[in-house]
Amino acid sequence: MMFGMMSALPPQADPGQLARPNMLGALLPFVLVFVIFYLLIIMPQRKKQKKHSEMVENLKPGDQIITSAGIFGTVMGVQKDRIEVKIASNVKIDITKSAVGVILGAGEKPEVR
Repeated sequence: MMFGMMSALPPQADPGQLARPNMLGALLPFVLVFVIFYLLIIMPQRKKQKKHSEMVENLKPGDQIITSAGIFGTVMGVQKDRIEVKIASNVKIDITKSAVGVILGAGEKPEVR
């Protein structure tokens, strides 16, 4: 019985003639997802990060800033990795350069809404 079923099956193809899976076709969806991910997420984030680091490197005493925590202050001094910020009369704090959110400019007053 089994031999009869086996004879009904089509003959096997020669192993040299078997179609091999195309590796490029298999990897193409992954490559496309990575390219889209890079264009939509990674590239804009790098531009934003570069712009922020240039902005922070150009800080000078007298600039009005807003920190990422929402603290308004005036830059009093700039060290290698920190900034001394005056937030009130006789109140100065040290923050990291990465904590600067917005530079308003020298002597510029923030808008009160």
